[in-house]
Amino acid sequence: MSLILPFLVPLSIWDWFYSMLSAMMQPIYWAISGLLVLFHHLFSMFMNPDSGWTWIASIVSMTILIRTLLIPLFVKQINSSRKMQMLAPKAKALQEKYGNDRERLGQETMKLYKDEGANPAASCLPIFLQMPIFLGLFRVLDGAARGIARGQFFKDNPDIMNSLRHAKIFNAEVSGTFLPMNSGFGATQWVALVLIILMTVTLFITQLQLMRKNMPPEALTGPMAQQQKMMLYLFPVIYMITGVSIPIGVMVYWLASNLWTMGQQYILIHNNPAPNTPAYVDWEERMRAKGKDPDAILRKRMGTSRNRAAAASDPSKVARQGTGRTTAAPPAPSAPTGGASTTNTPPRVARQQPNRQTRSNRKQSPQARPKRPDTTAGPSKE
Repeated sequence: MSLILPFLVPLSIWDWFYSMLSAMMQPIYWAISGLLVLFHHLFSMFMNPDSGWTWIASIVSMTILIRTLLIPLFVKQINSSRKMQMLAPKAKALQEKYGNDRERLGQETMKLYKDEGANPAASCLPIFLQMPIFLGLFRVLDGAARGIARGQFFKDNPDIMNSLRHAKIFNAEVSGTFLPMNSGFGATQWVALVLIILMTVTLFITQLQLMRKNMPPEALTGPMAQQQKMMLYLFPVIYMITGVSIPIGVMVYWLASNLWTMGQQYILIHNNPAPNTPAYVDWEERMRAKGKDPDAILRKRMGTSRNRAAAASDPSKVARQGTGRTTAAPPAPSAPTGGASTTNTPPRVARQQPNRQTRSNRKQSPQARPKRPDTTAGPSKE
């Protein structure tokens, strides 16, 4: 009986998962607590250290620093999304052509993305990178609300952690949540409710701005467009449902991040919109009103790829292999009239470069090479 009892004890696999996740989150806890303590120390030089506004300013400053570091990834995300939008008609054509063969459709679609340099996962990369930060900030503030120090800087400075725990804005604690309502509907619920509404509105405006201004008409039809429209209303609903259990300090970070995204996206759409979109038409009109050529600006932004495409479409130019330069094709020699040449300049003949396969064939088959006469030997004796 004693040998059977150990096997009847249930083993929780979640304990192993939580311990591994906690070990992975420790560096994020360390970084978040360090940044919050650093900015709190800077703002405490001219603000009340225990004020909630000091901690709000620290959270917003940390958000700005994080989003600034993520600007290159944001640019990559926008470029990838733009490529995916422009490839939507081609992807739709592949679906119509290989709709019955799912394997061939997947192969052709991946080949299309590879040839065009598009990566569907790149548009989600900044979101995935922000999720550990959001989770880390949530855990740090949630721990502060319950008196649990997460992050080495809070563990080494318990007084600072207690300051964050009891800091208030509009008489609501920064670590407080909408639910549960321990003392009824009070200041904490009002502040949390306002933040939830602002978070939802900013997210909805950001997505709506992208769909109406910076998407071509052909990308607004089909299954992909239906999914985007569904996400336009689904994400705000998720915000409203999950916001009731998120600390106020985390919602401040979330709202500041949404405002940054909305402003960053507006600047990009206003100054560098995707072609064949309503924002691009408005941009063309503004450039022409300023006396600038929008086509020349677009060619300059696209760089050499546009020039190569133009050179490839011009039959009067021949691209030299191995370089990006183009040379004019030699004119065809005119036929002589009257048996005599009308000019003393011989016709130019373009040199044909032998390919490697021909050279290797000549090396492997010496019999095909013409034999040269032996000039070193004397006259043959009859």
